Amino acid sequence: MALDISCFLLVALFSASCQAIGSSDQRCTEKEVNKTYNCEHLGLSEIPGTLPNSTESLEFSFNALPTIQKTTFSRLVNLTFLDLTRCQIYWIHEDTFQSQHRLETLVLTANPLIFMAETALTGPKALKHLFFIQTGISSIEFIPVHSQKALESLYLGSNHISSIRLPKDFPTEKLKVLDFQNNAIHHLSKEDVSSLQQATNLSLNLNGNDITGIEPGAFKSTVFQSLNFGGTQSLLVIFKGLQNSTIQSLWLGTFEDIDDDEDISSSMFEGLCEMSVERINLQKHHFFNITSNTFYCFSGLQELDLTATHLTELPSGIVGLSKLKKLVLSANKFENLCQISASNFPSLTHLYIKGNTKRLELGSGCLETLEHLRELDLSHDDIETSDCCNLQLRNLSHLQSLNLSYNEPLGLRTEAFKECPQLELLDLAFTRLHVKDAQSPFQNLHLLKVLNLSHCLLGSSNQHLLDGLPALRHLNLQGNRFPNGNIQKTNPLQALGSLEILILSFCDLSSIDHQAFINLKIMNHVDLSHNRLTSSSIEALSHLKGIYLNLASNRISIIPPSLLPVLSQQRTINLRQNPLDCTCSNIYFLEWYKENMQKLEDIEDTFCANPPLLRGVKVSDVMLSCSMAAVGIFFLIVFLLLFAVLLIFAVKRFLRWKYQHI
Repeated sequence: MALDISCFLLVALFSASCQAIGSSDQRCTEKEVNKTYNCEHLGLSEIPGTLPNSTESLEFSFNALPTIQKTTFSRLVNLTFLDLTRCQIYWIHEDTFQSQHRLETLVLTANPLIFMAETALTGPKALKHLFFIQTGISSIEFIPVHSQKALESLYLGSNHISSIRLPKDFPTEKLKVLDFQNNAIHHLSKEDVSSLQQATNLSLNLNGNDITGIEPGAFKSTVFQSLNFGGTQSLLVIFKGLQNSTIQSLWLGTFEDIDDDEDISSSMFEGLCEMSVERINLQKHHFFNITSNTFYCFSGLQELDLTATHLTELPSGIVGLSKLKKLVLSANKFENLCQISASNFPSLTHLYIKGNTKRLELGSGCLETLEHLRELDLSHDDIETSDCCNLQLRNLSHLQSLNLSYNEPLGLRTEAFKECPQLELLDLAFTRLHVKDAQSPFQNLHLLKVLNLSHCLLGSSNQHLLDGLPALRHLNLQGNRFPNGNIQKTNPLQALGSLEILILSFCDLSSIDHQAFINLKIMNHVDLSHNRLTSSSIEALSHLKGIYLNLASNRISIIPPSLLPVLSQQRTINLRQNPLDCTCSNIYFLEWYKENMQKLEDIEDTFCANPPLLRGVKVSDVMLSCSMAAVGIFFLIVFLLLFAVLLIFAVKRFLRWKYQHI
């Protein structure tokens, strides 16, 4: 009975009133104070008067501005970026952007433009990037850019343009990107190309136009940073038309929905012998029969992309690829790594065989002639071997990056990568690893900086798993398990004194010993999200300062005052999707939260879970009054009076008893 009365008194004494400050305001979102605003999808028909004159970046997509004129944006004289995508714009009147002298980027994508005044763009002299994608225009002359001397990129994709010829007064002095993809351009003449000659190192995108004819000599003596003829069915037309040109990057890939029955042969590539190209992409073409002379005219090539070209093997003795530095053979049909005949590419530094459509056997020493190889990607290839990877990677002593992620189980012994001592990045994500020895399979990788072991189903009870990695900076252990869901004081991480980034999300962690990370003194990024941690685990980070700390999706409800200094000394904290208590029991944390919102990430998605009345309310909107209520004060006075009476009565009884026993 006494206990019940005490509980009742405590509830009365500390009863609290709660108030949530919510907002249904649909005004523009401020991303950067007084500078950057997002007004997308608000159904607006004019520029809100609440936007300050100092606004520099405005995202105004998916609103309704059928007509824009000089007064529409006249107040926003500091604009440098303006996005008007899908604003139902039909008419752009005279001097519309007359006041926007600093405007650099204007996006008019997906507006059904009917009229654009000749002086519409005379104001912004600093305009660099223009987007007229999917606007229905059929000619470049529709766009009045003659006064835009600073123009660097013009995007005209998905329109009805049939010629790339630029008007005589078109400013090309600084033009770097000209994008015509998915238009109706099928023929290129000398006059078309000559109109581009003033632009140096231009990237011209004609992807999706299906070029069927190029006038002989049209590209003679021209220099391009990149040319994209993606989707063109006849490669013979392209190579003949590009003779005597200089191109850094040539994209000739095709697409799944285009019938490509053209037989790729060495005669088709003869035009390459009379042009200079560094990089070529031929993805998704069909190479039915590659011979040793197929790539004869590729002798100056540095990079070649043969992704999804239905290759099953490459013959030995291929001529023309001895200087090749980068080769992409992804999404083909090799069964054994030796079928690529690596000896064809003695200068290779980068090799990518990703997503092979058949299970790939690594073989033994298939790449040993590639002594200059720096980067190797063998991910998504269904590779499986019980003893990886010294025999398979023999003589790759200069390899710096190795990707074996998304493969079948691999068995690793001590010093499993002894043949690759210069590795700096090793990615084994989503590949189940069987570590067969008590020693570390990575212990000879003294230069390794990044190690991805996410979802490898590793047994983290091996205390020596991560030994011998003195330079490791970034470790991803996402999706692995620790014994009993606990990271103890003695754990494999203690050997990583140079670690800066640690990812332990989705590890089913329930607790972390307060000294589990004691040797990790220079960490600046710790991800503990999507676990079962409570606030007690925060103490393990007390020795760290200025870190990014992700605690999202855990079981943190009440954070005691003793742990608030640990949070205060960090750079950024994420507490999203935790069952946070928004009662007076957590008042010290709630006050700290309000005072440190500049440190908090995802505050718009950080909600209360308790009490029920505030469930789903943003923590930042909660205001608590935790003073004693009037009824609490009344009961306190009554309680004190009763206590005083009982004390006086007890003292009198004691004195009487003492007197009787003298």
